Amino acid sequence: MSHILLIHSSVHGQTVKICEYMKQKAESQGVKVTLATLADNPSVEGFDKVFIGASIRHGKHRPALYQFIEANKEKLEAVPNGFFSVSLVARKPMKNTPETNMYYQAFLKQSVWQPQVQEVFGGNLDYQFYGPVDRNIIRFIMWITKGPTDPHTKVEYTDWDKVDNYVQRMIDA
Repeated sequence: MSHILLIHSSVHGQTVKICEYMKQKAESQGVKVTLATLADNPSVEGFDKVFIGASIRHGKHRPALYQFIEANKEKLEAVPNGFFSVSLVARKPMKNTPETNMYYQAFLKQSVWQPQVQEVFGGNLDYQFYGPVDRNIIRFIMWITKGPTDPHTKVEYTDWDKVDNYVQRMIDA
């Protein structure tokens, strides 16, 4: 039985929700999964596979993600690995793949690591959950990108069938 380390970097919790779902799905197939937050700087030692999921905040992945990757590049490359990004931009059909998502492409350019199993998932939009500053910034971004701006909007853009597919790719890696 393989043992997967699944690391998450999340701001508002959707990436954590996706990782918890992935853990449940993989474990239902007999795979052991350990969840860890990037903030705890987890050790990648002793795992057969390592996967990382990170959300976008104001158009960028967090600097800690790149620091972790730089510090663990050789260990990441020594085992089957993968990365997925979670963003509201990925709600759009022409921006929901690693090849077409500008944030994922920026990640690949900035990162010293090129993950083997790659994916992009839509995030969660919940204006009432955000603080006033984030709410206004996100509403402005959504206005620019022709998304919902009603301050009572709550919609999850995560395609769970796509997540299921990624879990299978993660297991098969």
